[in-house]
Amino acid sequence: MTTAAAVPLVRDVLSIFKLRIGVAIMMSAVGGVAVTPGIMPDLWRVTILALAVFLASASAGAFNQWAEADLDRQMKRTASRPFAAGRFRADGTWLTAILGLLAIAVIMAAWAANWWAAFHTFMGAFVYGIIYTVWLKRRSWTNIIVGGLAGSFAVLAGAAAVHPGWQAEPVILSIVLFLWTPPHFWSLAIAAHDDYAAASVPMLPVITSNALTAKVIFAHTALLVTLSLLPAFWSMGQLYLAGAAAGGALFLWTSARLVFEPTRKRAIQNFLASLLQLVLLLSGTIADRAIGPF
Repeated sequence: MTTAAAVPLVRDVLSIFKLRIGVAIMMSAVGGVAVTPGIMPDLWRVTILALAVFLASASAGAFNQWAEADLDRQMKRTASRPFAAGRFRADGTWLTAILGLLAIAVIMAAWAANWWAAFHTFMGAFVYGIIYTVWLKRRSWTNIIVGGLAGSFAVLAGAAAVHPGWQAEPVILSIVLFLWTPPHFWSLAIAAHDDYAAASVPMLPVITSNALTAKVIFAHTALLVTLSLLPAFWSMGQLYLAGAAAGGALFLWTSARLVFEPTRKRAIQNFLASLLQLVLLLSGTIADRAIGPF
């Protein structure tokens, strides 16, 4: 195979694993480590655990595309994906590789941290792959609400590496991730309304209206931003507070604009703002632990 021919193949393989989502999930796990009071694990342990969560997310993303090849073909936004377009065949070989990758990820998490971290790593992939993709996505508008648990389990995986028990800060951050996912994806669903409607996927904007969905998005955003500030009253410092406040203010502003103007343009802006909010929140969390509260 020539280099020119290999480039599209590599691009297709990488696209199956939804690596951008994987990076966000990995950051959530590191954020879980950072927000949890206790003695920090060795850097190599945190690194391997982060990689394990990343690989688990990649396996779930690949399974999502493997299981939804027929659905992806019905939507313009996803019709060119490798399984949907027929460049790869959604067969048992791919399924075996995907499950093998998840098994490696779980073993890595157990080795680097403990079996609680491994359990949460597995559950994040299970929720996204089975509960969201197989069970709920085509059946219920609650699909992405339950799917939000995938990010929550990533936070708990990181937290378990520091302390396997329950503590307020990581639990709050996991709830924030749970609340973050619906407004993030509902904003995308408003922008891609026609695609989801054509494929009969019951996303909230499809079964109600963009206007009502925008109001629900704002309510979720207001609650998650409020909760995200609470760890600053426990053990987190000003770097955490700065990231949570800056990202939260931006997300609230774009969500409010979406309420007053529930258009595709505003939905895309809110979708992008949700990503920036998450980056600022998790970056502030990690920086606060790395540098220390002040």
